Amino acid sequence: MTFLGDTELSALRLSLAVATRSVGFSLLPAIAIAWLLTRRRFPGRTLLDAFVHLPLVLPPVVVGYLLLLLLGARGPIGQLLNDYLGIRLVFSTTGAALATAVMSFPLMVRAMRLALEGVDTGLEQAARTLGAGPWDRFLTITLPLMLPGVLAGAVTAFAAGLGEFGAVITFVSNIPGETRTLPLALYSALQSPDGDALAARLALLSFSLGLGGLMASELLARGLRRWLGR
Repeated sequence: MTFLGDTELSALRLSLAVATRSVGFSLLPAIAIAWLLTRRRFPGRTLLDAFVHLPLVLPPVVVGYLLLLLLGARGPIGQLLNDYLGIRLVFSTTGAALATAVMSFPLMVRAMRLALEGVDTGLEQAARTLGAGPWDRFLTITLPLMLPGVLAGAVTAFAAGLGEFGAVITFVSNIPGETRTLPLALYSALQSPDGDALAARLALLSFSLGLGGLMASELLARGLRRWLGR
């Protein structure tokens, strides 16, 4: 990667860190929500389903603005976090990861739901008749069988996180070394009179990472399906 300069390497490292942390934020909640929406029927289920998938249809800038209102320094949640726990999300790498997690969360949930819908509930019922409790059934039967969807969703969300722009720049701004990920670095390069070459390198790098992430997601899912005999 000697063709990359300090600007590209800094943006790449930050993008990888933000995308990784965003998947870490989302993974367990996504599994829980996917299971809840697939296996349970309850009042408000349709509303919860719509709310979970709302980032897919809202402009990313709107999502970033809502996060700013809630989690900004003067927001009802952000002020409490800052005053009592010393956690500042706005203008920070953690905030960038959170904004990315919100935007990629529906992708994880959808992949996991598709995998969970393919799990034979008869296996869970059989384990129940043999005395297995809810957690035993989930950890030994349901989770292993939905694992292809879990990994595919995580990798897809990671790849999508590398390209998130609108929510990140609205919520945490465009700060070099702190929140300037690859798409924000590309935006900054396009604003510079002599930034065409840098913008081209950043665009190529983003394209390569996104394509590689999607291919890895599909290959992982296929490999796990073969391993599970499905």
